[in-house]
Amino acid sequence: MAGITLAIAQAKLDNYLAAEEKILLGQETDMDGDRLTLADLASVQKGISIWDGRVKELTPASSGGGIQIREFIPR
Repeated sequence: MAGITLAIAQAKLDNYLAAEEKILLGQETDMDGDRLTLADLASVQKGISIWDGRVKELTPASSGGGIQIREFIPR
């Protein structure tokens, strides 16, 4: 992920969250030159998931070291 900083990832996530809010309110929104409507909600939510993951990857662990558990699947 060369070149993508935490600030860039957070800005993208913020844009996707704002787009989702507008779509859920029945409005349209523009993102990167494309008009998005309710029909695009799934793609916007996929973008939220992607950028949320990148923000989490780029955010330093707040525990001051140690291990970080990303996913736990109970047996």
